[in-house]
Amino acid sequence: MILVDTNVFVDVIHEDPIWLDWSLRELIKAQNQQIVTNFVVYAELHTHNTAGPHIDAFLQKLGVQVLDLTRTTAQLAAQAFRSYRQRGGTKNGVLPDFFIGAHAQAEGYRLLTRDAGRYRRYFPDIDLISP
Repeated sequence: MILVDTNVFVDVIHEDPIWLDWSLRELIKAQNQQIVTNFVVYAELHTHNTAGPHIDAFLQKLGVQVLDLTRTTAQLAAQAFRSYRQRGGTKNGVLPDFFIGAHAQAEGYRLLTRDAGRYRRYFPDIDLISP
């Protein structure tokens, strides 16, 4: 299974002039496998002026299943976030990325993202699909 990060969906929804081709190509390739995401990504999508029924239709058209998070995922996310803070990380609003990375790691999913840096550092066992 391939877990898709928010930025890939946003690139397609907003037809990003820089990333649309890459994100669309990777989503199409991923359709050969099962594409999933989680409710963290789902919530983030609703903050990009994309709220409403068209998000559900968009995900359904791609065959994307939206999954719940487990306790194991939450624990991994907290552990990675704590490590981030101990290393001097000061950005606010990064916890969703830790939930996404932890979900991929806990379930053994590949992660489709164009923002691989934090995932590589805090979840080195994830098989990333990134530029």
